[in-house]
Amino acid sequence: MKKHSWYAATAAVLLLAGCASPAAEPGPSGTTVTPTPTPTTDPLAGLTVEQRVGQLFMVGTTATAAEAETLAAVSDRFVGGVFLAGRSKTGAAATAAVVAQFTALAPADRPLLVATDQEGGQVQVLQGPGFSAMPSAVDQGAMDAASLNASATTWGGELASAGVTMNLAPVVDLVPDAAAAASNPPIGGYDREYGFDAAGIVEHADAFRAGMTAGGVHSVIKHFPGLGTVAANTDDTAGVTDTTTNAQSDSVSIYRSEIASGADSVMVSSAVYALIDPAAPAVFSPTVVTGLLRGSLDFEGVVMTDDLSGATQVAAWSPADRAVLSIAAGCDIVLVSRTPAVAAEMIDAVVAKAKSDPEFADLVDAAAARVLTLKSAR
Repeated sequence: MKKHSWYAATAAVLLLAGCASPAAEPGPSGTTVTPTPTPTTDPLAGLTVEQRVGQLFMVGTTATAAEAETLAAVSDRFVGGVFLAGRSKTGAAATAAVVAQFTALAPADRPLLVATDQEGGQVQVLQGPGFSAMPSAVDQGAMDAASLNASATTWGGELASAGVTMNLAPVVDLVPDAAAAASNPPIGGYDREYGFDAAGIVEHADAFRAGMTAGGVHSVIKHFPGLGTVAANTDDTAGVTDTTTNAQSDSVSIYRSEIASGADSVMVSSAVYALIDPAAPAVFSPTVVTGLLRGSLDFEGVVMTDDLSGATQVAAWSPADRAVLSIAAGCDIVLVSRTPAVAAEMIDAVVAKAKSDPEFADLVDAAAARVLTLKSAR
């Protein structure tokens, strides 16, 4: 079966299952009782194309204010996720007030994913009263797993108390060794690595994820298939290419282990992986997303892009093309964090493509169903 037909086929099976006549059972005095069919629920029932497409976008706003552009994206374009960006030292109560302005606009059956980057160390968006000062991933990696789990439970609870429902963490990128960290700007340059061996990274990522879950927050492992060996940052450099990672690399095996232990969301890098698909950034590559992540690693959860709004790595593509290509590759959520002004163009392009291309519409439906399923799991 073609990947793009997944949702249509699944929906058909569910509908047939819901409509099938249940077996009659013996009743009192020789009568028969026909059990009531168990109803099936289609998460997309009643949703327009525009509403389905909206679920595939997460749009940024400064963490200290509900920006009008992002409010409009939620209210007018049915956007299903908001990302709190930048740095805030205003504390949990102030953050909750910002979040409430967005969540008030979302229907009860399609609650917002409210996300941020709360990794620790130099990458901790939310600070101030009500938020702990989180150590860097390097320091978290020196903790025993039980202690990290307990701390992450606290950190997750703090996020949940402020209305945040998703943490774009933990980072599971594999930097080869301490000497290589300094020449790896996106990860090693910010102490974002848990360590330098796959087993240690998996152990600590598992502990962090379990803590976030216990605290009431979804977590997203990143950046597939790994940014630990690149020599530049995709945020501010074009042509970033990994020349060493292949489908059997230890950096990929980390994701295999994380998926096996229950990771339900993965962020895909915008770097090019020369030994996997040299023709396109990973977020635009069906070979990487559908073939490797969903196929070889058997991942059935939500796939999110790294930022596609302001990253220099993808600037050569129009915002419209970035959105369409990422969905076509198999991604579910397009992250529009740095430059929310381009969200409208991206959303319009995906809506237009879905209305004109049935195969692409199937991809949109499958992605929206996965996002809504994730939301209902809270």
